Order: sequence, then C-alpha cells, then structure tokens
Amino acid sequence: MSRRSRGGQHVAGGDARFESPTVLKFINNLMMGGKKSTAESIFYEAMDVIEQKSGQPGLQIFNQALQNAKPALEVKSRRVGGATYQVPMEVRPERRTALAIKWLIGFSRSRRERSMAERLAQELMAAARNEGSTIKKKDDVHRMAEANKAFAHYRW
Repeated sequence: MSRRSRGGQHVAGGDARFESPTVLKFINNLMMGGKKSTAESIFYEAMDVIEQKSGQPGLQIFNQALQNAKPALEVKSRRVGGATYQVPMEVRPERRTALAIKWLIGFSRSRRERSMAERLAQELMAAARNEGSTIKKKDDVHRMAEANKAFAHYRW
C-alpha cells in the first residue's frame, strides 16, 4: 500500500450566472467535444424557457428536478460461487447527483422538441413535477432494488 496521502476532494467554483457548483457540473456533463460555451448557452437558454413557461425561477425548477431524479438505491452485480446476484445497495450522495445529471441529459437528448434547450427545459420541468422519462428510470432502479431485497445479505 502506498505511503503517500491521498489528495483532498476538488471543489469546483460556480458557473457564470448562478454561481452554483451543481450547475457547473451539469454544464460540464452537457458539454460535447469540448464546446463549453455551447453547453452554457444551451443550459441558460433552457433556464429562460423554463422561466417563461412556468413563471418560477429556472434555478428553483432545476434544483427540484435534480432532487426528484436522485436515486436512493441501486443494484450492483455480485458474484457468489457460480451465480451472479443483483445486490441492492445505497447510493453515495455524489453518485446520486451524478446519476440524476446523466439521466436528465440523456433523456433530454432523446426527446423530440426542436432545439436542445427546449428539450432540456421540457425534461427538467417534467422531472420537477415528478413525471417524465428520468423519473420513470429512477422508479425502475428503485423497483429493481426492492425486488432483489432478498440478496441484501450479500452486500460487501
């Protein structure tokens, strides 16, 4: 084992408009091919669309959507003997946020609206209302974990 101490967790600053590290993380995940300015413009345009359609602050809807999309449980494969079991595990807080961001962006990309900003806005508003593909994915993950509760004793 290494004698060197591990570095601390890197804390990123905030984004340009909201100064929120969560928004910065979301924008970085939204970015494709190193085009950060494009990702920022898509996100901020989506916030403007949300504010126009809902009449509430865009950041508030974003935070609510992220909160609703975070999974509490997930299943991980665990090999015992010759069999592989799907063992339900609790999700770490950083991973919860990362999964919610990944699902929101992924399902936004697969929507049918014209622009990416519009797709993202619609998916965020749906997730804030506890509906839409992202919430369905979270419920599926929770249902899978509940169904495999019998294998919880294989947790490591």
